[in-house]
Amino acid sequence: MYTNSSTSSLLTLQSLGLSSTDIYPAFVFGTLTYLIIMFSNLLVLTVIAMNKKLHKPMFILLFNLPISDIVGATAFFPHLIFSIVAENRLISHHACIFQAFLIHVYGTGNLLILSAMAYDRYIAICFPLRYTTIMNSHNLMKMIVITWFINLSMMFTLFILLVRFKTCRTNIVDFYCNNQSLVKLICDDTSVNNYYGLATIFLLMGGPLALILYTYAQILRTCVITNHTDARQKAIQTCATHLIVFLSLQINTVFALISHRIDSSSPPLHKSKVVIYWAAPIFSSKSSIRGMGYASNSEMAFSFRKSMQMRKEPSFLKIMTTGLHHSEQDGSITPSSSIFSTSCRSFSTKCCGTR
Repeated sequence: MYTNSSTSSLLTLQSLGLSSTDIYPAFVFGTLTYLIIMFSNLLVLTVIAMNKKLHKPMFILLFNLPISDIVGATAFFPHLIFSIVAENRLISHHACIFQAFLIHVYGTGNLLILSAMAYDRYIAICFPLRYTTIMNSHNLMKMIVITWFINLSMMFTLFILLVRFKTCRTNIVDFYCNNQSLVKLICDDTSVNNYYGLATIFLLMGGPLALILYTYAQILRTCVITNHTDARQKAIQTCATHLIVFLSLQINTVFALISHRIDSSSPPLHKSKVVIYWAAPIFSSKSSIRGMGYASNSEMAFSFRKSMQMRKEPSFLKIMTTGLHHSEQDGSITPSSSIFSTSCRSFSTKCCGTR
């Protein structure tokens, strides 16, 4: 549909294809899904914020994941639920741009945050006696700021390149607003947008994927060389959920990109994208809660410290407690240096263990 539309025109999202009998079940399902996502993520945020013992690098990084999920769910579900009730798929151009921006921030944010969490686990398991030195509060804040800066700056640039054009179409070939669908509304040359989009895909998907593969390969290697009989199984138990969430986000993103490249893609293919998008935040929020379980493996450092005290080896303890970052009272003591290689291997094995 070609028009002389401006940036203030109303756009039409793809129809959900709901019959009159499906409206009420779809409304209930959409509302419950949104409430579950919000409750799960707010629960994680509240628990971490109120428990001082969880104010540690792993949990502080985990704190950012529910924030990203809440942004994505709020950008997607309220308008979807309203359109189901009103049986109206219209959305203003500005609202569509804003929704697309938030959805892209959500997707990119999750990939980057999960990458930062993978790096944290890599340091904790492969270099346990240097963990406190490397993951100190200064470096942790730098990681978080850099993660969100990369996310927001790249997405802001992506949509600045988009809003400089006026649209000549009004039908969006998707169930929600996103960059690819909005670019299709433009009749002018969008080569710059396409090149920048490809560059962001390469950097924001390829970079985190390479980091995840490297860190988890090193984690598995460290646990295997400990000669512990079930080290491999424990490593999988520790990090499997994290890896599954990351890969599900990668697959979801690739699936969405491919479907946009296929202009003749069938309606069932488009509908399956919505199902995947609905499921992703739920799975991610549940995994955040479960992630609090595997993150508790960092408490092994404190258990290790206590066991050393019971052996009454003052000279050893003096070396082990050099450079401690946190106080013993809040249960977060982690040794930062040691000359005993046997202790390193023992602690690495414990980090790979279950709670």
